[in-house]
Amino acid sequence: MTGFSARVWQNTAPLRSAIHALPFNRELAAGTLDQEKFQFYIVQDAIYLDQYARALALAAARGPDLPTLRAFANYALGAVDVELQLHARYLKEFGVTPEDLARAEPAPDCFGYTSFLMATAYHEPWEVAVAALLPCFWLYWDVGTAIAKTTAPDNPYRAWIDTYADDGFGEAVRAVIAATDQAADGASDTVRAKMTTAFTRSCQYEWLFWDGAWHRRTWPGSP
Repeated sequence: MTGFSARVWQNTAPLRSAIHALPFNRELAAGTLDQEKFQFYIVQDAIYLDQYARALALAAARGPDLPTLRAFANYALGAVDVELQLHARYLKEFGVTPEDLARAEPAPDCFGYTSFLMATAYHEPWEVAVAALLPCFWLYWDVGTAIAKTTAPDNPYRAWIDTYADDGFGEAVRAVIAATDQAADGASDTVRAKMTTAFTRSCQYEWLFWDGAWHRRTWPGSP
């Protein structure tokens, strides 16, 4: 892999290592993650995906041509649909009803991340929006495939692991990487610099999201 995506991936290597080392991901891999922490995470991730799908749709609509629009939308929104099915399984298992989910509020890390993505999708160039949206796909595939290599077959979170280590999910990730590289190839130096910043910021928010789930971080003053 060469080009813009390879460079920003390498630039964020220390941050990605820190994500792999987070207690949430280490215990998820070991199958020892506290269920209440995982439930907190799943609820927050369901809230996140609702906004992420909207940001993807905005980015797809702003694509430079029809083939790019169709390819980006098909791969990106298709991958989100797979994730939503996974959430539905766990939410049902935890007894979280659609009404419960509708009443749930985004925690600070979720709110910050989705606000950043929506603002980027609305106000920044197409190229920057795509770069901001890429880490959610790529980091989950990276973490999922790494965990799948070592986890036990009876890991209670096996469905989560298998979803993000799946070849079909990986195909979608590679398509979004290709779209990002194509966007960067035609961008100015100024826009590519903004793409780099957006990609890095989303990686930082991914760290915060997993760390927030581990701590079950909520708003100050919340019950």
